[in-house]
Amino acid sequence: MPLKQYRPTSPGRRSMTGSSFEEITKSKPEKSLLAPLKKKGGRSNQGKVTVRHRGGGAKRRLRIIDFKRDKLGVPGRVAAIEYDPNRSARIALIFYVDGEKRYILAPNDLNVDDVIKSGEGAELKPGNALPLKSIPTGTMIHNIEMQPGKGGQLVRSAGAAAQLMAKEGEYALIRMPSSEVRRIRSICLATIGQVGNLDHRSISLGKAGRKRWMGVRPTVRGSAMSPRDHPHGGGEGRSPIGMPGPKTPWGKPALGYRTRKPKPGDKMIVRRRGK
Repeated sequence: MPLKQYRPTSPGRRSMTGSSFEEITKSKPEKSLLAPLKKKGGRSNQGKVTVRHRGGGAKRRLRIIDFKRDKLGVPGRVAAIEYDPNRSARIALIFYVDGEKRYILAPNDLNVDDVIKSGEGAELKPGNALPLKSIPTGTMIHNIEMQPGKGGQLVRSAGAAAQLMAKEGEYALIRMPSSEVRRIRSICLATIGQVGNLDHRSISLGKAGRKRWMGVRPTVRGSAMSPRDHPHGGGEGRSPIGMPGPKTPWGKPALGYRTRKPKPGDKMIVRRRGK
């Protein structure tokens, strides 16, 4: 999927690139698979900002994606490849033989009129979902379940792919895109192939306004604030941080300070991601 270069009609256009959308075959989404999506502006149910730099942006509707892939043994035909404003990957509209319609993440090399299937007996080709125990080692996979039947939670963004490294008893070893190696139960489902829209990471937005269309508000440097708003603030002219190590707006250590809290799934990590 090549990128589109714009004519330099303005400074913002000069370095701007975008998707050519060549793989998109249908412009309007399937109405039965849409749901309303309410904006939260980074605020919690108490109305307090819990995620900064959120707000505004174009109005969107949610596409209901089938991450569970639980139509086992039922073949489906790829009716269209569509754009989804809520994710970096493209989505594929599937018409199953029993009349049901569903959206799935569109892997690379999945085309209209291809037939996909889920379950142990499915063929090893992009778009088919199988248990990890039925997938040969070395295969590239995405949309991986962490708990059987919960639906894919890992490796879902554009161009992402994990690799099945080995099988040990009832567990499989998966190398994530971050190079982390993780142990996952071999009865969990995963989809064959790499997520499509490979050039997504090469897109240059070109101007700040395009980020605002996505619902992202500006980030202000702490050194440009006053001392009451940020630990780095204050001072005449440009000042150094003036304290041991950089801090977050709330005074916690930043940049290199480990903030990850222990989780039950940490015991499944065989090798942590590293530089």
